[in-house]
Amino acid sequence: MIDLRSDTVTRPTPGMRRAMAEAEVGDDVLGDDPTVKRLEAEVAALFGKDAALFVPSGTMSNQLAIACQTHPGDEVIVGEGAHLLRSEVGASAALSGVQLTIAGRGGLFTETEMLAHVKTDGAYSPRTSLVCVENTHNRAGGRVFPHADATAVALAARQRGIASHLDGARVWNASVASGVAVGELARPFDTVSVCFSKGLGAPAGSALLGPAPLVARARRLRRRWGGSMRQAGILAAGALYGLEHHRHRLDVDHEHARELARLLEGVTGLSVDPASVETNMVCLDVLGPTTAEDVGRAARTLGVAIDPSGPGRLRAATHLDVSREQIVMAAKLLAKAVAVARG
Repeated sequence: MIDLRSDTVTRPTPGMRRAMAEAEVGDDVLGDDPTVKRLEAEVAALFGKDAALFVPSGTMSNQLAIACQTHPGDEVIVGEGAHLLRSEVGASAALSGVQLTIAGRGGLFTETEMLAHVKTDGAYSPRTSLVCVENTHNRAGGRVFPHADATAVALAARQRGIASHLDGARVWNASVASGVAVGELARPFDTVSVCFSKGLGAPAGSALLGPAPLVARARRLRRRWGGSMRQAGILAAGALYGLEHHRHRLDVDHEHARELARLLEGVTGLSVDPASVETNMVCLDVLGPTTAEDVGRAARTLGVAIDPSGPGRLRAATHLDVSREQIVMAAKLLAKAVAVARG
């Protein structure tokens, strides 16, 4: 099966498995795991932040950032289709008592579009306390948030006493595609979430980065929310291996995504724009009356796993477990799946 559902489906490489098996470990809840400490120190330095906290998932990292920078009843500004809004099962409301409001279109927004939604303390409106930028933007097909816009948004927020958070689950991809170092992409933001289990291929784990006092508070909340782990160095070793060995090959995934789009351009029943592919994701619009679900089911019977990402749209994600030869085969099989679905 050629699995294009997500870059989260990767399995640890033999080298990563060895690193995890041989990891030096301790009790991280007691602050004794040397591999976790090393990961937290390295990723904090890489992003130019005071401190980092290793957590099980990107959702926890994002939610810790919200909880540490808002109060119940506040409002958080996000982009259209943000992971915080669509993929975290209402955690912002359930855990922090905040509501989300959408700025811009297609996942991206400008300073002006953000400011249109800013609310100050008043008799009736919620208080805007946080703005979140997602880079790259998942549901928008791996789009890179323009660095100039992100910087302007964070600066405008800070000038108004509003905190800023970068959901950088795939910031590694954004850095490779834009040529801007991850530390520079993170610099304008108060807090940053990064993920090790997507493009870097680790089996689990994310990190929250930010000022040391905030990260210390997040560590306490991680415990309250059940996210503390004991000999977590086994997982941290996978993340460290990904940082060292997989981060600099992401351009291969990007090229595979562009190749897939080129091969599918012009297929009857599909609309694909190769020029829109910025990183490792390809959006395939299925033309009616055939549905994305129909094509996805047909593709699976032929040996390609791909899921709808919205009405009439499939999303293909390339990753280190998919070779160029498999991309070429996947394109042929997807074209056949569209024909089968169309009858």
